[in-house]
Amino acid sequence: MVEITLNGQKRDVPDALTVARLLGLLELKPEHVAVERNRDLVTRSRHEETEIDPGDEIEIVTLVGGGAPDEGSPAPAPLTIGSHTVRSRLFVGTGKYTTLELMRECLEASGADVVTVAVRRERLFDREGRNLLDFVDPARFTILPNTAGCYNAEDSLRTARLGRELLQGLGNPGADWVKLEVLADPRTLLPDPVATLESTKVLVAEGFQVLCYTSDDPIMARRLKEAGAAAVMPAGSPIGSGQGVLNPNNIRIILEDLKADDPSYPVIIDAGVGTASDVALAMELGCDGVLLNTGIAGATDPLRMAHAMRLAVEAGRLAAGAGRIPRKLYATASSPTQGMLGRN
Repeated sequence: MVEITLNGQKRDVPDALTVARLLGLLELKPEHVAVERNRDLVTRSRHEETEIDPGDEIEIVTLVGGGAPDEGSPAPAPLTIGSHTVRSRLFVGTGKYTTLELMRECLEASGADVVTVAVRRERLFDREGRNLLDFVDPARFTILPNTAGCYNAEDSLRTARLGRELLQGLGNPGADWVKLEVLADPRTLLPDPVATLESTKVLVAEGFQVLCYTSDDPIMARRLKEAGAAAVMPAGSPIGSGQGVLNPNNIRIILEDLKADDPSYPVIIDAGVGTASDVALAMELGCDGVLLNTGIAGATDPLRMAHAMRLAVEAGRLAAGAGRIPRKLYATASSPTQGMLGRN
């Protein structure tokens, strides 16, 4: 990563970057913007060949309508989990990518503020001697350490504590929270409810803000909130299965129970998401966010899917707030019948 100044603000961007690639990362159409590099105009015909060097000052401008902004347009509300507040309601993982470079591009394209990482003693470096943290900017992302792969309470507690120590060393705000996973077996990767509840109580007592992976059992979700979990994260379907939200009725019950006396309590779908429509459905149900990894990393075109997941979160949340029309058995005409030809 290198540091540049983009529209007056310091920003870390990938090295070996051209103006054309920067516009792509920012999801800007070249025909809609004009670009300066160090106060020199970069014409559109030179976007591909113009390289951006460390320390460059880049200005990107577009045309806007005169007058005040539309105060009626919906603005995305931030999400608060414990003491953390984030803009994006999409949480993304860092595993299963073919290259670290692709992972970095997909994280950026997803628009996520929070990325989740596993704490492992192995694979500290790849075959080229590079560490995952060389490709996840701690100044850009809040890192959410997880206890993935733990099959008992003792291992999950050890892993959470190690993750906190690591992130404190990085100065990352994610040091005080953890995504808790205590799995029952490697075939289903379903959570162990007894060990999960036990671990939640211990970690909460130690000052952790616990985001707790659980099944879609409403009673278990209720117990985890009572134990002090900062957020409950029911699975849509088994981890990595891509089946989407299999039991929306249970998710509705969880939302109703956990938000009855606390409408802002975070409920986040975690696991099983396969494509953008799964994300949109989760948000339309009323969930506060979605955490996913394989849905992007395992896609045929991960970068395109990262963009799709980002838009799906926004679309689903807008739709949830807008309120869908009632389902009806028969058709209802959308055009008026008065004044039709041949009618009096």
